[in-house]
Amino acid sequence: MTVKNGILLALESSCDETSAAIVADGRNVLSNIISSQVPIHQKYKGVVPEIASRCHTQCIAAVTEEAVRGAGLEYGDIGAVAVTSGPGLVGGLLVGVSFAKGLAYSLGVPVIGVHHIEGHISANYITNKQLEPPFLALVVSGGHSHIVLCRDYCSYELIGRTRDDAAGEAFDKVARVLGLPYPGGIHIDRLAKEGNPEAFHFHSVLARQDNFDFSFSGIKTGIINLVHKLEQNGEPVPVADIAASFQQFVCGVLCEKTVKAARLYGMKSVVLAGGVAANSQLRSMLAEQCRVNGMSFFCPEPVLCTDNAAMIGCAGYYRLQKGFVSDLALNADAAMSLF
Repeated sequence: MTVKNGILLALESSCDETSAAIVADGRNVLSNIISSQVPIHQKYKGVVPEIASRCHTQCIAAVTEEAVRGAGLEYGDIGAVAVTSGPGLVGGLLVGVSFAKGLAYSLGVPVIGVHHIEGHISANYITNKQLEPPFLALVVSGGHSHIVLCRDYCSYELIGRTRDDAAGEAFDKVARVLGLPYPGGIHIDRLAKEGNPEAFHFHSVLARQDNFDFSFSGIKTGIINLVHKLEQNGEPVPVADIAASFQQFVCGVLCEKTVKAARLYGMKSVVLAGGVAANSQLRSMLAEQCRVNGMSFFCPEPVLCTDNAAMIGCAGYYRLQKGFVSDLALNADAAMSLF
């Protein structure tokens, strides 16, 4: 199905960012407005769903207006509306889906529900214009740690996943016990540069097993116990060394299993996606391992690693090309499956 002018308006409100974007022909971002709620949730050291929903309601119209005007367009230029319909916090999803359906109905254009993970994977198409399927994707965020085989646009096969805490979730929980601000990933990344990654040797029950699944709950618990033991004994907590050792271990496991999966499935390209894709060590480590194994490596620019509507617009464009159009019965699905 073609899109009028090739122009999509996209909306993302699955967690704590309210975002609207205008995307042309799938890969050209004309505007990408992101209103982050991080300062609001920092005092709680995590996202409060009810507060997040209220914030989405308060700003989604203004964010959308800014995206349209920032692209130099009028609403009549929009050919379709794409929106994250799951997974995520159901209240936030409902705000985005309801707004998207109302807007699409008023404009007389199609509405396309998009899976959040598909959006993260599709962010790579925006930064890397030459990227085409097939490829293997490592998707790492606060809620997901997936290894995904992407055979074609809108065609995904789950190869491996976390069995407990996602990588981003583990970063946030470890950061909290180390006394670092929320969100923890960026602060651990910065602090790790000052520490010794060989100071502590952590392990995971799945790290060396012959599969592509992950487990990060054990290392999180191990660090919590380590810090509590040091504090009880009156010993200083080497925060930078713990951060560096933790990050080294997590990134190593993610990269090792991803490259192993790519070799098994004969993939010559590997992409990184999700919020943790902004981690500097993960980016450099996976890029190096891909180089050594003769694989091409792709990752989005940092602004496209966080939740944003541009990636939803890209995914929506290719879903529309494949004929996947939603209707006004589209609903939010907090546990929506892509596989």
